[in-house]
Formats: sequence, structure tokens, C-alpha cells
Amino acid sequence: MRNIIYIYILFIGIFSIGCSEDTISEIGTGKLAGTVVGQSSNIPLANVKISTNPASSTTFSDDEGNFQLDEISSGSYSVQAELEGYATAFEAAAVTVGGISNVVFELKTASDNNKSPLTPNLLYPEDGDIIFTSDIEFVWSSASSDNDDISYILQLRNGRTNSSEIYTIVNDTTFSVSNLELGTSYFWQIAADDSINDKVQSSISQFQTDLNEDFNFLFTRLQDGNSVIYAGSSKDFGVEFQVTSSSTNSFRPRKNLDVNKMAFLRTSGGVTNIFTANLDGTDLKQITSSIPVNGFRLDEIDFAWAVNGSKIYYPSFDKLYSVDATGGGTKLIYQTTDGSFITEVSTTDFNNNVIALKTNNSNGYGVKIFTLNLSTKIIERTILENVNGAAGGLGLNANASQLIYSRDISGSENDQYRIFQSRLFLYDFNTGLSTQLETDVALGENELDPIFSPSEGSIAFTRVKNNIGATPSIYNYIFNDNSGDEDQLLFLNAAMPDWEE
Repeated sequence: MRNIIYIYILFIGIFSIGCSEDTISEIGTGKLAGTVVGQSSNIPLANVKISTNPASSTTFSDDEGNFQLDEISSGSYSVQAELEGYATAFEAAAVTVGGISNVVFELKTASDNNKSPLTPNLLYPEDGDIIFTSDIEFVWSSASSDNDDISYILQLRNGRTNSSEIYTIVNDTTFSVSNLELGTSYFWQIAADDSINDKVQSSISQFQTDLNEDFNFLFTRLQDGNSVIYAGSSKDFGVEFQVTSSSTNSFRPRKNLDVNKMAFLRTSGGVTNIFTANLDGTDLKQITSSIPVNGFRLDEIDFAWAVNGSKIYYPSFDKLYSVDATGGGTKLIYQTTDGSFITEVSTTDFNNNVIALKTNNSNGYGVKIFTLNLSTKIIERTILENVNGAAGGLGLNANASQLIYSRDISGSENDQYRIFQSRLFLYDFNTGLSTQLETDVALGENELDPIFSPSEGSIAFTRVKNNIGATPSIYNYIFNDNSGDEDQLLFLNAAMPDWEE
């Protein structure tokens, strides 16, 4: 019975083979062999990498330049030969079943018959340029000397930090870089690479980034646990750059264009002092030391430049001091008679004998706002007193005819000095009246730290919800605007505005 089954299976197999021999195409393997030599020398080249497309196996030529690929499927192939220092070469080959297909490669050295790219010529920014922006489009000229694709490598080095950025640009001679540090020297160079010859380097060019008149704002932003000073443009929303480091706590910036400097408060080791710097943050100098800034809540304290920028007025508890803008020369200017703290100071542009002060008790309340004659030390005009609640944000206009300030009309006085309904008021020295400004403030929001615009046609101020930890923003309120859109957002996540141009 077993023999009958075996004969039956054998018969079926023979029958199947006989029926299919005309319908199944021939499939098998063959060999691919060849030699690699240098084109001009005809010297055999060893260690040349040989591969195929479609992919099969990969091998390397021996010391005689010979190679062989065994047992690869029959068919048509593009065979590739690669060796460092030589141009990659390709040859076509047809592998047949049981046959050997032969190819010969004559490799050119990378420089043979291939020219290097033209040396890049740096066009913009030019060497020595001062650029008044943090966004730059770099422009250079170069080209391939033949038909090779060219990659350009832009190396940009920050002269202040000595750090470098590398950018690769393919077949283009322009490239834009954003958010450069202002007030910084940069060095740039272009390399052209055709992947065959050595890279061709341009000369090195240097340029300087700097501020322009559009950066007319300074403000403070909370960042990495510290207050950080930023500069920005009132003309272009979101155009801003960081002036001070986030590793230090710097706040309450005040600009003076007579000396082209800014001053600000910086807290270190529990002590707050006044520093000055260029408008881009360079040339930093501490100008107070023996008598630091002090009083009720350092984030509420304000100081002011004298008219010509020669000195700065600042408070320390119940005393008002002046200090030379170069440091030193500290003098006592005024002391309150009742021991109340001096918290804020404001000056005018044209009268160096009049300042405005805000005083309060050690809890921040019992506010009094008044102007003081520096020569006689006599209070000339009392703007606000005998009211409940917090007040502040003093800002005199240029000729001391108006004063802007804020006041919590809720009248709340509490242990946390929480302000609930701070609104903006404009005091007119001619009429002796304070008028609340009709801004778009909503219930549950506070408006703080108002300051006149340079033209005095508007004010900038901080608006923030009255809950603890709320994020503030800076707005612009335009006087006598009939468009119905008096309030304009200037900066997000920003406070303590200063506006000079």
C-alpha cells in the first residue's frame, strides 16, 4: 500500500513539472566582477567600495583593484564605486543566470575635471556696519565653476560670548537670522562646498548690532524667577529684546536721553542699589552703595533722573537723596517731618527745582502726593492726601502743568497690601482738579504705573487682574481719541513702563 502511494505522488510531481515548464520564467543568480583603476595613471585602486542599485551585497576591491560579487539575482544593475579622494563613478551591468558580468571603473580624482566653487564675497552686512535691528538677512555672492550643487556654510560668532552658530544653506546666497543680541559685535564667514573639492572660505567680516529710535520703551518682565529689563518698540507690536540677564533681579528702568543712559534698580544679597548702563545694557555701573535704596516694598519704590541727567534722586525710608550719575557725591535732599516713608519721585523736563513725591506709612497707606521746591524745601502743591487705600505711579509732564497717578478707589487697606480697583487720574495744576481717565479697564483689573508719552498725547500704563500672581501687560491710552479704541495693547507679560524718544 505504501508503494502505491509513493508511485502516485511521484506521478503527480512529474505531471506538474511537465505542465509548468512553458509558463514559469527562468530565475537564478550570477556573478558580477570587475576592476578599478585610476583614470590617468591606470594604477589599480584598492579598498574601493562597490555596491549596486537595486541593492545586493557590498564588497571592496583588493590590492590588484579586482572585486567580485557572487550569487546576486539576475537582472539589470547600476554599479557604484566609491573611494575617498575620488569622484564617485557609476557603470551599468546586466547579470545573467550562471554568468559573470564584468565592469571596469576608471576613477577620477576629486579635483580632476572639477573646479572648486568661486570664493564667496560677503555683501551684507558689510565689514564695520552698525545694524539697528536684531533680524538680519545675510547676503553674499558665489557660484559653482561647473554644474555641481553648492552648499554654503554660514558661521556666525557672537563677539561678547564667543559662541558660534553654524547654518547650512543649499544653492542660495541669502539667509536670514533672527533675535540677534543688540549692542553686540558679530563676526561672520561663508564657506562654499561642492562635496568634491576642499571648501572655499570667504574673508571674515564684522558688524555691530545697536538700538535705533524705534526702541523707545523699557519695561520689566518676570523671567526665571527674576525681574528682567526689556527694550521694545511702541510702533511694532512684539518687537523687543532682552537688556539685562535673567540671572539678576533688575527692575524699574528709567531712561535719560541727555546722557543716553538708563538707570534701574537691582537687588543682590538682600540689598537694592541703583545701576546705570547704556541703552543696550553695556557699560554697567553701580552708583549707590553706602546708602542703598530702601523703604516700603521695593517693587513700589521709584526714583528719577535730574533734568540734565547729571544726578538721580532716590528714596531711603523717610529721606530723599541725590547721587551723581557717575557714582558718588551722595547728598541728603529732603526728610519728611512725620517719619513717613518716601516711596516715589518724579521730575520734569524743564524745571530742575520742582519734584513730585509720594509718601506713605510703613504699611503703604496714609498716602500723600505733593510737589516740593528743592531750593526752599517747601511743599508747593498737595495733590492727594487723607484718602484710604493705595496710590502711586507718579508722572509729571514736561512743564509740570499736569501729573498722572493711580489710586485704589476701593479704599481697601489690608495686611497683604492687595490692591483691588486701582484707576488712573490726571491732575491739572491750573484747575487744581483730578479727573479719572475713562479707560477700558474691567472690574477685577488694576491700572498702575502710568507715564506720559514723549508727545504727552497719550500715556502708557500697566494693566493686571487683581488676583495674586496675575500676569500684567502694558497698554497705551490716547487722550481725546474719538475712534472708540483709546486703549492699545503694547507689550504682553510686561510692567513698569518707561517711554522716551
